[in-house]
Amino acid sequence: MDLIERISQQFQDSAQTKLEAMEFLAAPLADAVQTMVACLVNNGKILACGNGGSAADAQHFAAELVGRFEAERQELAAIALTTDSSILTAIANDYSYNVVFAKQVRALGQPGDVLLAISTSGNSANVIEAIRAAHDNDLTVVALTGKGGGQIGQLLREGDIHLCVPAERTARIQETHLLAIHCLCDGIDCLLLGVDE
Repeated sequence: MDLIERISQQFQDSAQTKLEAMEFLAAPLADAVQTMVACLVNNGKILACGNGGSAADAQHFAAELVGRFEAERQELAAIALTTDSSILTAIANDYSYNVVFAKQVRALGQPGDVLLAISTSGNSANVIEAIRAAHDNDLTVVALTGKGGGQIGQLLREGDIHLCVPAERTARIQETHLLAIHCLCDGIDCLLLGVDE
């Protein structure tokens, strides 16, 4: 096995996936940015959730908004629902792991808020339950998926935004999700700060 060749192929595959995704994701990403900015300027907040690598993406997104992305600006209201071990373990133990995000959405989500729901397969049971809770509480859902969108793609309603990476391999989907998250952060800053570059 030639490791250098294998690593080079990983770079090529990742770049190709992102270029192919651009055609499908640019317009809905722009819609998601506008939805998130409208939420934030109306004193709303963005809740984010996912499992595994998608949990890390949810936390990454919230960190970029609460801290900063590339430009200095005021703090923006975002909460990753993946970080409080006491809440997660209590809900999982007392109820079910399937509702660890849904119960937080019901507790924290207000009409006009946004849920960023991340699932590479589109079939994560606890993310699906979070979307149902978001709909019950009149939140808008921005879903980051892949593999055709799975059950999440079918669950979304009018006004929600589906960012579905046109790929099957989890690693490629996750890499494109990170780029999408950076596009969201950049777009939010652009609209809030009037950046033209």
